[in-house]
Amino acid sequence: MKKIVDDLRLVYKCCDLYYTDQMTQQDICDSLGLSRATVSRMLKIGREQGIVRIEVINPINFDYGKLEKDLERKYGLKEVIIVDNQPLDTQEDMIQRLSEASFDYLSHLFKDGDMIGVAMGSTLYHVANVQKKYEFDKQFLFVPMFGGISQMKIGKMNVQANQVAAGFAQKFGGRYVQFLAPAVFQNEAVMKGFIQEESVNYIYDYFKKLDSVIMGIGIPERTSTMVTAGYVKEEQMHKFVERGAVGDIALRFFNQEGKIEPFREFNDKVASIPIDQLKKVNNRVGIGGGAKKADAIRGAIRGQFINILITDAECAQKMLQ
Repeated sequence: MKKIVDDLRLVYKCCDLYYTDQMTQQDICDSLGLSRATVSRMLKIGREQGIVRIEVINPINFDYGKLEKDLERKYGLKEVIIVDNQPLDTQEDMIQRLSEASFDYLSHLFKDGDMIGVAMGSTLYHVANVQKKYEFDKQFLFVPMFGGISQMKIGKMNVQANQVAAGFAQKFGGRYVQFLAPAVFQNEAVMKGFIQEESVNYIYDYFKKLDSVIMGIGIPERTSTMVTAGYVKEEQMHKFVERGAVGDIALRFFNQEGKIEPFREFNDKVASIPIDQLKKVNNRVGIGGGAKKADAIRGAIRGQFINILITDAECAQKMLQ
């Protein structure tokens, strides 16, 4: 005896009612006098036999969905966002694409009432200054992740953490607090004493409540923000490279395994969110593009400094090699 689920005419009718007329499975059961299990089975047969073809349309021009998934699986990341880049792109083109993609992603990541930690640097400065608007329908609190008292600028950009926090608050709406300390001290003992002051120490209570942190990923080169902003001298950076430094994040140098200990003479003088506290934040977003940053990003992932990555296709492809 022929099973009812083998009746292709009835299979087609179920699929047509479900996908075209958008009836619920229960409505189809009532209309055709079938059980819920039979209707569900017929919808599955419709997909298996090509009666129903489901097509997912990517709303953007470039499809990096597979590449994003491959990176997420290989490195155990929560999410990867990849932007397109072309061989003839200028540095400004790449920065603009990364900044716009970061802005779009953060616009959906941030939830009403979130506390968000921000680092310093030109990457975050550009994110806060993209030519896009955000509807001020939520309240956020932006917290600089390390001290931001300095007169240093890069060109016309003030990339200190306090200024970046102010820029994000202006762009996304909400408030910001200031970390009233230098980012890097010359003497570790002086730094430890300074951050015990009540007018400074309050910032560490905010660090414990952060929902997300947003950070650029630097590499140890002459044009690094760490050098141009005056945080580290070029000759000191060369010494760190000889010891295996591949990148910096939140003003800490690290090697390819994500270890910060080999660079303690600098890292321990940074007035910043404690690394152990950083690793506990739910969303740790790292932004960086270009093939030359692949090693730094790998190190940042291995060190558990980031679990969400926004990068470009060139860097992503190198990371999968």
